[in-house]
Amino acid sequence: MTYDVDAVRARFPSLAAGTAHFDGPGGSQVPAAVADAVRTAMTSPLSVRGTVTDAERASDVIVREARRALADLVGASPSGIVFGRSMTQLTYDFARTLAKGWGPGDEVVVTRLDHDANVRPWVQAAEAVGARARFAAFDPRTGELTPDDVAAVLSPRTRLVAVTGASNLIGTRPDLKAIGALAHDGDALFAVDGVHLAAHAFVDVEEIGADLFTCSPYKFFGPHIGVLAARPELLEGLRPDKLLPSTDAVPERFEFGTLPYELLAGCTAAVDVIAGLVPSEGDRRTRIARSFTAAEAHEERLRTAVEDGLAALPGVTVHSRAGRRTPTLLVTFADRSAADAHHFLAGLGVNAPAGSFYAIEASRWLGLGDGGGLRVGLAPYSSDDDVARLLDGLGRFLRTA
Repeated sequence: MTYDVDAVRARFPSLAAGTAHFDGPGGSQVPAAVADAVRTAMTSPLSVRGTVTDAERASDVIVREARRALADLVGASPSGIVFGRSMTQLTYDFARTLAKGWGPGDEVVVTRLDHDANVRPWVQAAEAVGARARFAAFDPRTGELTPDDVAAVLSPRTRLVAVTGASNLIGTRPDLKAIGALAHDGDALFAVDGVHLAAHAFVDVEEIGADLFTCSPYKFFGPHIGVLAARPELLEGLRPDKLLPSTDAVPERFEFGTLPYELLAGCTAAVDVIAGLVPSEGDRRTRIARSFTAAEAHEERLRTAVEDGLAALPGVTVHSRAGRRTPTLLVTFADRSAADAHHFLAGLGVNAPAGSFYAIEASRWLGLGDGGGLRVGLAPYSSDDDVARLLDGLGRFLRTA
């Protein structure tokens, strides 16, 4: 299957500005089709969802189509798709709701590898009801988080295990299926932060056993919004705080206030763009799988080129060494700061940001503190020319006094 990166890049108007983007883990560039979908929705007759007027029906269609699109993306049921302002907001909401059933002696398991949005909400919700959090550590030498690392902190009182699908800092992809099986063996729920994973890999929430799976469409070409996928029957048993007259139906029970219809239209368009990254036939779920297969091979080739180039530069340490990972590298320099590299590269039109990127536990566990490192994140629209510019820029940076 041929991956035509030039054809993919042509769909992204912002790339015409000439910037080489390695900042995708913080938010991808947006295809014209997504912007067009948002604009069309905002300039069409819309109203609060209903079945009487054309505007009511149009809003309802947008919501239903967005649920189907996100369900196709992650392998979930449309009736288990919940929309929110962000992944962080959704995780806080569900943590507070689930904690209603926790108490003293209960435990939740989080990891040192995760973005803080899949750590702090669970920790704070547990503490608020007298439960406690236990941390699973990863190997700082390899970046690996294994099922054994998680098993070491499980107990008969574990109520929930929260694990990243892929580290947004160093790219590590834990064995989710095995970790999910451990959680379920102890009758605990399994919550997966799929924000970084869903941008780079074909996801099947049933296969990995995720009871709760969160992602952010703005990381995979869409608008700024959050998505949670869960089994509808699980959602039926949860009672969130909500307004008295708001619907008790699932999944709307968990969506507070009027949804941003224009952003949901953009989400559907983003999933359709992913499904069309390579020419293919079949239903949308099938085309998504083929697109990710091709995109992953493209990103893996570029990641290898970046790693080979970095290995030839003096005083550079790459902290991304897990056997299975996204095309995301964290780099530090022996005698220079990552922040200085960020600024230097920006002057050359290369966007590679520095920091801990809210993966504060991981950054500290790696011994990097809150400052983190320089993150190099590849995307489906990354090119060989982008890689060459990055490596040339870093070489010039290291030669500059």
